[in-house]
This record gives sequence, structure tokens and C-alpha cells, in this order.
Amino acid sequence: MIKKILIALLLITSVTISAQRTNSSPYSFFGIGDQFSTKTVEQSSMGGVGVAHSHYKLLNFSNPAAYSSLRYTTYAFGMLNNDLTVKSGSSEQSSTSTSLSYVAIGLPLSKKAGMSLGLQPVSSVGYSLSNTLLDASGDISEISVFAGNGGVNRIYGSFGIEVLKGLSLGLELDYSFGNIDNSITNQRADVTLATKFKEVTIVRGGSVKLGTQYKKELKNKKILTLGATFKLGNDFKVTGNDHLYSLSFSNTGGEIPRDTISTSSINGKFNMPIKTTLGIGLGKIDKWYASLEYENQDAIETTGFLNNSNDAYRYGSSNRFSLGGFYLPKINSISSYWNRVTYRAGLRFEKTGLLVDGSGNNTNFAQVDDFGMSFGLGLPLKRLSTVNMGFEFGKRGTTDNNLIEENYFNFRLSLSLTDLWFIKRKID
Repeated sequence: MIKKILIALLLITSVTISAQRTNSSPYSFFGIGDQFSTKTVEQSSMGGVGVAHSHYKLLNFSNPAAYSSLRYTTYAFGMLNNDLTVKSGSSEQSSTSTSLSYVAIGLPLSKKAGMSLGLQPVSSVGYSLSNTLLDASGDISEISVFAGNGGVNRIYGSFGIEVLKGLSLGLELDYSFGNIDNSITNQRADVTLATKFKEVTIVRGGSVKLGTQYKKELKNKKILTLGATFKLGNDFKVTGNDHLYSLSFSNTGGEIPRDTISTSSINGKFNMPIKTTLGIGLGKIDKWYASLEYENQDAIETTGFLNNSNDAYRYGSSNRFSLGGFYLPKINSISSYWNRVTYRAGLRFEKTGLLVDGSGNNTNFAQVDDFGMSFGLGLPLKRLSTVNMGFEFGKRGTTDNNLIEENYFNFRLSLSLTDLWFIKRKID
């Protein structure tokens, strides 16, 4: 019921968004929230390409096979700042949110193997929407506030090894965990107590990703790389409780719970089908690189408390096309610092798989698409460390069919600290 009511709210124009969260998108309501792309800042700045790319000092969250090329220990920290403008009909609201993107370490194990460990967000929930109804005389007759917060994070371990000349294989294991709360508070005029419906859920689940890369050196030191990953199907188990109760408000606006009307347990699953990513890249080491990448996943399935195909939204298959690369003028330039800077750019076209019926009669489902254009800079520090900045302009959704359009600007920042892990001690 809570999901059906929110769909109706998304179709009206009297929407207010609270920005005091790590996510402020109305789309963060669906499923386990607004899902993050597991990319480094360097990869996001190139349109999200990475499955066919490997480097001796860079982490790669797309393909675990890439760690066979890692030669230096790398510590990486990333953050994301999102400026969001939401349009619905004739109304428009803006918000800003900031969140941690990742904390990770990459370790070379030999000349042909490497690994990585880290912590990343999987999804985030953060919305606050209000709907006000007026009576015939124009006075407020009813106010409903829809709110949600929480999210899901993951810890992962990746391993890659070169098994034959030019051919590398990789394996990634992760475990996801988090808490998500959704609620509806309703207050009517001339009624002493308000009512609140609240879902409190716990999300748990694990997944396995298999990866491979093949490199072929061509003429003029150009390298052709093919990459592929297969993230096996997995379930996010969702458990918890929902409560319907009455409440009043203190003079400071705080809630004072009164009587419990009903309560029930939640036991659902969020089934993620296998996700396939294919990529091809061409370039020269520490000079330039260009890549094309395609990703595909069948429709997500839900059971238990989650939505089904008869509701006002559903899931279809999703896919993504990314095109991007980088250019490094001269890595060892002495005369110009800017010649040692890495310049990145890319484009991304994505069908998210989320389908919403703006007509309200469950017959006209529209695909929520996402388009992003990105660029970035890799600013070298002393030794091999780098500060990476990424900028992305994009649009998700549409105002057609009574839906919501989001225009966003993402600023990403990361620090990559790179050094040799094992250094033989020298004795004079």
C-alpha cells in the first residue's frame, strides 16, 4: 500500500524535497533505493568504461581480472557531491547531497596477480515529499508527508591473475548490508491525532562476479584489450516490520506516539538477475585510451513486501552503453605540469529498467532513462599519487506521461595514494 500511494504522489506537482540526506532523489524510494554505480572516479569520468581497462597503479571496480596488472600498492578514497533539480509538471525543486563513494586498497601479489579490498555504498534512500489538499474554500484539509532514509553498503574482495600470456581471469566476492525506513504521516484538519504508517527493514545479501581480460599488442606499441564480466544472479533478503499507529505532535514538532493500530512482519526478496558487461579498448600505456562498453541485465524480480507487476511501477530489462577514454600529453614532462595531467571524458546512455505508469491506470508504463556526459582531471602529486576530479552533467526521467525529470550535476573527488608495498632494505 505504501508504494502505491507514493506513485500517486509522484504524479502531482506539489512536491517538496529535503536536502539533508546523502540522497535526495524521489526515485530513491523504489526497491532498495537509488543504486550507485560501482566505478572509481577515474572510470566515472570516462562515461563509466572500465571492464576492458587495466593499469599498473589504478584500482578497477568493474573487472577483477584487471588486478593482474597491478604493480603498486594503492589506497583510494572517493566522495560524491550531487546537485539535483527535480521537475514535475510546472513545479521545480533543487537540493544538494554529499556521500562517500568508496574506501579501498589494491595490493600486488606477484608479477601476474593482484587483489583489492574495500567498502562501497550499493544504494541510498533519502526523500521527503509532502502533499497538501485544499477544501472548497481554499483552506488546508489534509497534509501527507512521505519520507525515507537509509541505504545498503557492501564490502568486497577481488582477485585477478594472468593465466596465459595476455589472458587474465578474475573473481570478486561481496557482502551487502543495510537498513531502510519508509513512512507516510497523515494529518487531517479538525482531527486531533495524526496517523503514521512505517516500514523498518533490514537488507542482506551476497554476490559473485567473474571477469576476464585479453590484451594484444599491435604495431606502434598500441594495445587492444577485450574485457567481460558476469555478475551472477543473487538475492537481497529483506526482513523487518511495518507499523500503523496514531500520534500527536509536541510544541517543538516532535512526534508523540499514541495507539498502535496494526503491526505485521516483512519477509521479502529483491532478486537481481545475472548482469553481463562487455567492453573493447585501444590505447597506449600512459598516453591515450579509448573504450566502448555495453552492459545488460534482465528484469529485477521481487517477492514478499515488495511491488509486483500489478502495481503502478514495475521492472524491465536494463542496459547501458558507455564511450570514453583519456589523454596524457607527457607523463614525465619537466617543463609543464599540465602535460603530466590526465584528461578524461565520456558519454553514457542507460535504460535503468524502472518502468512507471504516469496515467494511474496501470496500462501506460514509461521507461526511466538516464543520460550522462562526463569529463575529469587526474592531477599528479609527488611520487605516483594522484588527486582525481570528475564532473558529470546528466538527465534522468522525463516530465512526459506525468512523470518526474531529474537534472543533475555530479562532482566526484578521489585521492589515490600509490607506493611500492615491498621494498628491499638497503645496507650501506
